[in-house]
Amino acid sequence: MGEQKIRNMEEFAALSGISRPTVSKYFNDPNSVRPSTRERIEAALEHCDYRPNIYAINQNRRLTKNIGIVVPFLADPFFAEIARQIEQRCIAAGFWPILFSAHGQQELENNILDSLRSLKPAGVLLAPLGRASDRKKVEAFCAEVPTVLFDSNIAGIGEAFVGSDNFSFVSQSVEYLSRTGEPPCFFEMRTPANPNANKRRAAYFKTMETLGLEPRVIKIEGEGWSFEEIGRDGARRVLEDRSLPTNTVLCSNDRLAIGFLAACYERGLRVGRGDGCALRVASHDDHPFSRFTCPSLTTVAHDYDSVANRSVETLFELIEGGGRLPERTETLFPARLVLRASA
Repeated sequence: MGEQKIRNMEEFAALSGISRPTVSKYFNDPNSVRPSTRERIEAALEHCDYRPNIYAINQNRRLTKNIGIVVPFLADPFFAEIARQIEQRCIAAGFWPILFSAHGQQELENNILDSLRSLKPAGVLLAPLGRASDRKKVEAFCAEVPTVLFDSNIAGIGEAFVGSDNFSFVSQSVEYLSRTGEPPCFFEMRTPANPNANKRRAAYFKTMETLGLEPRVIKIEGEGWSFEEIGRDGARRVLEDRSLPTNTVLCSNDRLAIGFLAACYERGLRVGRGDGCALRVASHDDHPFSRFTCPSLTTVAHDYDSVANRSVETLFELIEGGGRLPERTETLFPARLVLRASA
């Protein structure tokens, strides 16, 4: 046996060169992986100082092999994409994902949590509504069921949080737009449904002030998750009354920007960087359809793969640890600026 001390399954997977889900699948049932893979895992076990916590694994086998996945609004393409990636990783590790959408409603989110309790899942990945969540209800659920929060953080709740660094989204977009043209105004809903919207507005103010520029925020009316329609109607109003303080518009998210582009098209306004363009429009998220808008949308992209992968890996660590981690962790992944034709 080698001298290297391996502390957990993630380190063993990295050392053996075998994916973490496959290693987890092996320890749940050695016959569930290919013979050649099983041989590689068993050979690696012979050469390192690692044995999994069999007691914890056996205790977890009393639970179902279900993993609950809860998102605020599945019709939002961001949540559809992140849920798709999470589902694939759970299946690869031998678990069965069950997906729920709260449809933006606190009561429905509460009912989902109650339903999950009765299903006795091995663990849950929860993207809460955030400000609209019933904090006490979510906190009580996380105390009973191994839960990792993703995308939307509620401080102090759950064993871990994994998401995107909202400041990195906005700082990149504001710096790029200010360097290449007029500084941007910030276009958002007066009552945002997206739990990350307030963090993005705060990042806009901080970045503009750091650059020595005056922050200018345009708040539009509208509630709920119909962001494209809300963005179009709000853009119609500001375009009609000519209240835009600059020819550069930075939208809080891509779905609002898609609505803004629609309003520009209706008025015959050309959007983009070239000659004859009246406005530049940019946003955040890299919505799966943003490259197909006309013009294609300049945006700042989530690291979908890293957020999904780390969320699932953290949940597996939590399950193997008997439902508790040594301390609550928060992991944020930086965003990536994607330059397209709109700005």
